[in-house]
Amino acid sequence: MQRFKGNPILTAADLPANTGYFILNPGAVKFNGEYLLLVDVFHVEGGIIFWIARSRDGYRFRFDPKPVDWPRPPSWWNENGVYDPRITQIGDEYFICYGSHDNTLGTRIAFAKTRDFESFEFISVGSEINNRNGALFPEKINGLYCRLDRPFGGGEQSPCDMWMSFSPDLVYWGGSRPVMTTRPGGWDQLKLGAGAPPIRVDEGWLILYHGVSASCDGSIYCLYAAILDAKEPWKVIARSPRPLLFPETPYERSGRAGNVVFACNALVEPDGMVKVYYGAADACVGLAEMPLAKMVESCYETGRFMR
Repeated sequence: MQRFKGNPILTAADLPANTGYFILNPGAVKFNGEYLLLVDVFHVEGGIIFWIARSRDGYRFRFDPKPVDWPRPPSWWNENGVYDPRITQIGDEYFICYGSHDNTLGTRIAFAKTRDFESFEFISVGSEINNRNGALFPEKINGLYCRLDRPFGGGEQSPCDMWMSFSPDLVYWGGSRPVMTTRPGGWDQLKLGAGAPPIRVDEGWLILYHGVSASCDGSIYCLYAAILDAKEPWKVIARSPRPLLFPETPYERSGRAGNVVFACNALVEPDGMVKVYYGAADACVGLAEMPLAKMVESCYETGRFMR
């Protein structure tokens, strides 16, 4: 991927004065002639909230005056943090699959929807405890909604693989099965999880995902791509042997969590270029671009070490 020369494109300094300390990991969509980023914001009062930033050209963004008026879940779920939204359009509706945190009940995948990005409707808290990185497919698989997710049993340094779950209504989920496992010795050796919602290509479903490896003083997050089978997306057809984006710049290596590039979106432009707005070091937002054809081609490269 090629980084935009004006990176980072958004920092906490771009928020209305004295409202947030860090911004990261936006969902992204093109809507009514604008690029919209649904950005994670670590608010000065505590917790993580969503805030929309808008752009006409996809490079210069401006935050709305106020954060999103996010819908409240049922009273039994005390949602005190929302993060990492992935936006999937199905018909005239936009579904937001996001991480929802309850200090007592843990982290789960939740769903909300909108038609206008002004009012949002809560749908469900739709996973078991300790699951995140949900990404909804833009069409049903065998008559069911399908999502990628990443259950984890331990702490942040516990191994995690990518799974898939199915639902008739975005509320009740089941039929879960593994999709992709970590690769010993690779930059995705510790854990991995879905990035952008899957993109339909001739070869199947293209997914952008993050791979994590352990380092001496923490973790390193980078971005990979893979192709899943069109009709049976739990089958991996091809997978890039090396990262498409690796934390190398100062704004990617130093921040709230250093050595991190993390994506929740991939927007395909009419000319075939893919824009990826990514969180850098859990502190700011960068932009990287790559032709869709090259992204697909990378999945079929032969790695010297990784198989």
